[in-house]
Amino acid sequence: MIAPARRTHAADPVADVRGLWQEALKIRQEWLDHGLSTRPADRRTAEANLSAIYARASRPKPGFTWVESPVQALPLVGGLPTLDSLYAWIREGPKKEAPPVASDVAMVASQLRGNLSAGVTHLDPELAPARKKGKKQEHWPELPPLKAFDIGVPLGVVLHQGVHGALYRSLAHGFRVPVREALAATTVPVCWYGQQDAPWIGYYDALHRLGLASYRDEDLDHLGHWAALARSCGWWWPGENVCVVVDRPELIATEPVPGTWHGEVRLDRVRYRDGSVL
Repeated sequence: MIAPARRTHAADPVADVRGLWQEALKIRQEWLDHGLSTRPADRRTAEANLSAIYARASRPKPGFTWVESPVQALPLVGGLPTLDSLYAWIREGPKKEAPPVASDVAMVASQLRGNLSAGVTHLDPELAPARKKGKKQEHWPELPPLKAFDIGVPLGVVLHQGVHGALYRSLAHGFRVPVREALAATTVPVCWYGQQDAPWIGYYDALHRLGLASYRDEDLDHLGHWAALARSCGWWWPGENVCVVVDRPELIATEPVPGTWHGEVRLDRVRYRDGSVL
């Protein structure tokens, strides 16, 4: 479920921008907490929302196999497509056989993100990260938020940097990348990351809750499925008949990333419920 949108704004535009940023910080922390949660998975919620995502990809409800770590998952997902094989499937063009279910999930997820971006009231930096300066395109500077506002960096850009970017650095670069690298140099099939998918989910949730985006009911409902997964489980691999889902870790230790503006963290140690330490 996604929280309702904010409806009131301060009379002073400058105060309103800073007030919105303060609200965004609270929302970002909520999603960082979900991304680093060590509570046992809510299996009923996860299975219901995974089934809903399969349905949006026109796939029947799968069976579910739960494991306690990505290490336990790998022997069960060895036949599923890698990113390279998925790209090769797309490049080769139409075929008689149905595409892998991972391809269909990726398609509906991509469509959702495009629809959400279309509902943002300002130019979404997710699609247009640069500004036009003369005849050139330049990226906005990354600065401490209040300083950024002082020099005229738009609120939408600061929110993208400070919500999406910060969560991505903490949960993608800071968590899932080192965990994948620690999986004994194994080629990991295409998967989604449950709680560590919070960067894009939290970003579009924040824009909606701050009153800076208006989504279609269908897209809001679809976003709710992904948000529920980020609140309820770890990594997952969609198979044709069975979806393999990882429980959340039992311990996550992080450390601050030096020199960052948005409280980013990186993984120091993670221990899964089967005792795997990565």
